[in-house]
Amino acid sequence: MNILTPSEINDIKICGRKLSEALDAVIKSIKAGASTLDLDNIAFSELEKRGCKPAFKDYYVEGIGQYPSTLCVSVNDEIVHGIPNKDRILKNGDVVSLDIGAEYHHIFTDMAYTVVVGPISKDKKRLLEGTKKSLERGIEQAYFGHHIGDIGAAVEKEAEKYDLGIIRDYVGHGIGEQPHLPPQIPNYGIAGTGVQIVEGMALAIEPMLTLGSEKTVVASDGWTVKTADGSLAAHFEHTVVIENGKPIIVTK
Repeated sequence: MNILTPSEINDIKICGRKLSEALDAVIKSIKAGASTLDLDNIAFSELEKRGCKPAFKDYYVEGIGQYPSTLCVSVNDEIVHGIPNKDRILKNGDVVSLDIGAEYHHIFTDMAYTVVVGPISKDKKRLLEGTKKSLERGIEQAYFGHHIGDIGAAVEKEAEKYDLGIIRDYVGHGIGEQPHLPPQIPNYGIAGTGVQIVEGMALAIEPMLTLGSEKTVVASDGWTVKTADGSLAAHFEHTVVIENGKPIIVTK
């Protein structure tokens, strides 16, 4: 279920805080010359010392298999699910999207953040700022009585302000007793439509936007999702829980 009890709401808040701390340690380690596997090792260590289990490691998807890592590290034209690799060395100018999940007391949280290594260009700044703002606008709509379509419509409207492509093949989701639960939360939509938002609902809202097309392709590893036109992508995500009718961000 993604409708949590008061006890589970307390646990998801603790889990979210621990996950945010772990990801912050990873972000601080990003620099030219670091490998994406270096970042994954840091992520695993930081979760472990906080008493959390990585939600993604060994996560099974039928037809693909088990995801091998704690962290998803997607670089430049990679949108999501990039597998850390000791040979993938970061360099100045790289756009690095980090996606990570944690389990604490059988409750899950999920978050993502995108950074640029070294100096940032005007277009890359627009991409990151627009994606982050789109997430903020989506969260603002996650109130009791609103609908999932309100979230998507707000994300879409903000993304269009920044002239960014909206990934439609991959979406946000419910979360709680499992890392991925209904309902799906597209980053586009029509206000007032879809599942109604209720008290205790936990949601992972995650805009994935590009400087180009919305079309995607999957790399030969079966996991890494890339932009079909090679354009740069960014990904921001928070887990929220609806408490007293309002969206509370637990991953910060």
